[in-house]
Amino acid sequence: MHMSNESLLIILMVGLIAGWLAGQIVQGTGFGLLGDLLIGIIGAFIGSWLLPQLGIHLGLGIVAAIINATLGAVVLLLIIRLVRGGGGWRGNWGRRW
Repeated sequence: MHMSNESLLIILMVGLIAGWLAGQIVQGTGFGLLGDLLIGIIGAFIGSWLLPQLGIHLGLGIVAAIINATLGAVVLLLIIRLVRGGGGWRGNWGRRW
């Protein structure tokens, strides 16, 4: 399979935007350039698998790809938070005072 430079650039841009958005939604801050990129790309794989399983089809285009990847990245970050025990929105879930 041959991928053009433009296709690779679009994939990287979608991943970066989606990772940044997911970081803003879940943590309230980004994870740096590489962190956002990795979270967004992995999130795109999760979103492209999960959304059709739920019967959700966003359509085609760059905006749909960003939404799809962002939703997948949010799911990824929430799973990571549950596994790591990273606490809740304020870092206090499950902790005793």
